[in-house]
Amino acid sequence: MSDNVKELTSENFDKEVLESGLPVLIDFWAEWCGPCKQLAPTVEEVADAMVGSVKVCKIDVDSNQDLAVQYGVRSIPTLLIFKNGEVTSTQIGAISKQQLEDFIAAEV
Repeated sequence: MSDNVKELTSENFDKEVLESGLPVLIDFWAEWCGPCKQLAPTVEEVADAMVGSVKVCKIDVDSNQDLAVQYGVRSIPTLLIFKNGEVTSTQIGAISKQQLEDFIAAEV
């Protein structure tokens, strides 16, 4: 995984997301999810390209079911953008690099 993608858990979620000064993109995923694996390299590329303008994080839904339930994640991959501790945008399913860049640009 890219050094610019942070793995989140219930323990570090508040500090890394809710208290972040930057917008935060979260990729909810699971190891067994084919579309999640397809999306992962794209998320990493975008994370590397957008250092300083958006924080990119991943949450394994199998290990952090409480966060998935809290944010209404029913399908994966699900991408959420948080600004000032609030969800401002949601994207469900694997998307292209251009679609991901556009999704982030609309919120950042």
